[in-house]
Amino acid sequence: MLAAITWGDGWGMELRQLECFVAVAEESSFTRAAARLHVVQSAVSATIAALERELDARLLERTSRRVELSDAGRVLLPKARAALDAAQDARDAVDDVNGGVRGTLRIGTMSSLGLIDLPSLLGRFHREHPPVSVRLATAASCGGSPGLVEALTEGRLDLAFVSMPGPPPVGAQWKDVTTTPLDLVVPAGHRLADRSRVALGELAGEAFVDFPAGYGNRAVTDRAFTAAGLTRHVTIEITAIGDGADFVRHGLGVALLPRGSAEPGDDLVSLPVTGADLDWPISLATSSDRTPSAAARAFQRLVDEHLR
Repeated sequence: MLAAITWGDGWGMELRQLECFVAVAEESSFTRAAARLHVVQSAVSATIAALERELDARLLERTSRRVELSDAGRVLLPKARAALDAAQDARDAVDDVNGGVRGTLRIGTMSSLGLIDLPSLLGRFHREHPPVSVRLATAASCGGSPGLVEALTEGRLDLAFVSMPGPPPVGAQWKDVTTTPLDLVVPAGHRLADRSRVALGELAGEAFVDFPAGYGNRAVTDRAFTAAGLTRHVTIEITAIGDGADFVRHGLGVALLPRGSAEPGDDLVSLPVTGADLDWPISLATSSDRTPSAAARAFQRLVDEHLR
């Protein structure tokens, strides 16, 4: 049975209750929280109700469409995360002594990681640490790299592969692990399609498919055009790298995409760009406020070995 956190006035909270509360708060849904915790929804509802009775406070405002935090819930959420982190730290410390790595590893990832072969990494990690379960969150589902970093600083992720301009925000730190060039992708009938390479200056006036401001690859492209004294027109914004080639294929514009993310064929051509710094950095981000779990440290070592 999970331990309870008890105060002098006679009421106490179980870690299970806090875990349910955090899951509902982060998912904004009892249904999604139940799926995340691998329990039935009625169990989540009953657990939250018991916690609200113990605290004598309404923690969640339920509407027909979503679940939102009450004022009391907003106060409790960071404290609940801290309590769960402390419990995880205690388990990790014991696992370290016993020479084992257990628990759940929550990884955020972009849809394209350049030279990093994530499926291969995860396969090796699973073979070396079979007791650890892995949960993946994608940039598309979180709002790109900024969303992944926010999830990391809020304690919803243990680490994340991101690409963001500027220094890390408060609560996060990262280490550059690889860079990938951005190539120009054009439809087969484009005026530049028969070239072997293209200069950045030749792209003035083109309509672009690109990512929203704040995304790492968008920042690389904007910086290159600004340095060259060029302006460009973005006609459509996307949030998944895998969609870029399809938008180009259907005539919505040209795109600067990570090398290898768009397979050239009869309908697409991929060209290197000269005269510009279009190297897209990818970093492994971790929390600067929390001690990484044993599983997170093991995965970081595996990434270092993979890149070497």
